Amino acid sequence: MSYPSGVSRPSPSARGSNPLRDRVDAARGASGTGVSVFATLLLFTLFAGDFWRNLISWPGYFVLAGVLAVGSVVLLVRLRPDVRWRKLPKSLVLFLTFAVVSLAWSAYPGATALGLVAQFATTGAALFLAFCLSWRALLTALANAFRWILGLSLLFELIVAVFVRRPVLPLTPTQPAPAHIPSAFYWSRDLLFHGGQIQGIVGNSNLLAMVALLGLVVFGIQLADRSIRRGTAITWIVVAVVTFALTRSSTVFIAAVFTAVVLGFALWTRRAGPERRRPVYLTAAALAVVVVVSVVLFASRIPVLLGKSEDLTGRLTIWNSVIHLAQERPAFGWGWVSYWAPWVSPFKDLAVRSGVEYLQAHNAWLDVWLQLGIVGLVIFALLVLSTLWRSWFLAVDRPRVAVADDLPYTALALLPLLLLAALLAQSLAESRMLIEGGWAVLALLSLKTKQSAT
Repeated sequence: MSYPSGVSRPSPSARGSNPLRDRVDAARGASGTGVSVFATLLLFTLFAGDFWRNLISWPGYFVLAGVLAVGSVVLLVRLRPDVRWRKLPKSLVLFLTFAVVSLAWSAYPGATALGLVAQFATTGAALFLAFCLSWRALLTALANAFRWILGLSLLFELIVAVFVRRPVLPLTPTQPAPAHIPSAFYWSRDLLFHGGQIQGIVGNSNLLAMVALLGLVVFGIQLADRSIRRGTAITWIVVAVVTFALTRSSTVFIAAVFTAVVLGFALWTRRAGPERRRPVYLTAAALAVVVVVSVVLFASRIPVLLGKSEDLTGRLTIWNSVIHLAQERPAFGWGWVSYWAPWVSPFKDLAVRSGVEYLQAHNAWLDVWLQLGIVGLVIFALLVLSTLWRSWFLAVDRPRVAVADDLPYTALALLPLLLLAALLAQSLAESRMLIEGGWAVLALLSLKTKQSAT
């Protein structure tokens, strides 16, 4: 059987990029173009779901998402990648299993069932991306998806600023607009020429900033890896930087700083070599202690430094409500739900600010505690930490395809670590790691790094 371009059988001992395998992947049949296009559309939808919901309505989005979920499974079956099922990450399987079992005690079993459908559909997409794409093909698909999101976002905001000249509501609103429309309801607030936070096609400045940050990671790796033309890579890095600056997202700015620090330590660890890594780890531990102590001592001043209100734009109020609710069922939680279901208790009116009802805890860890309790939180922590562990050593150890480890380092090997670092930082202010693009990336990194580990 022949495999399409970009489709690979994961090597049991490969770390990072395998040049021979990548050349073989690039030379395979024309059907690989279809796989690449599907992967790009899939990632675009995972990271820009609000674009489709604002454009074609929730029912239209459900149809599209269903088609993509079925397509992922069909391609996974047809391509038949060489998957070592015994090496599936146990923490990922355990987390999903526990979410299913939570139906037994869920306070809202109907909403839990819907949440599980969404979770497994997203996980199916992650399985396709992890097992049917090589690392290099995955990098290309991510880059293509982020280019479309960033390019269309700037074009969208420019059209609104030049031709429409007023805020724009979604074409298919989910509810009638009230007399006083909160700013969060608008798809675009027409702020491109007014120094404000642009929202792009995703309709949210923080989400657009996160795509710009992930785009910087991906485009930077392509530049360092010389997998695309230098001018093209630099152009899109500039686009990502400009978009990031126009969003003025302080929370994602912190994520960018954290990702840069992780990159610095990874490069230092590479340079130090396996025998001289202790100073690197001691420095990292000392820096972590300094950051924690600084946050504790100067907590009241941090919102001012970030340009936020004293309650971090309502986050402290939401966190307090979630913590109070989680303490009522601390061990096993209220039941898995993914997105909060605003039509059932206790989510109805749980987080309302300035007329806007929010459907997440704005902290992935609090959200898991609320939904799956301390037990689920421990399992989720194991999932994240095990994926981080594998991603770290994938990034800092030399690629090994034989006994000797004398192959050169690759920029591509940094991809899982930097993507996960950005998601981890975001998880403290958003719950996106549990849904859509965030969950898909976490799941595929868990799956793919486990398959690649020796």
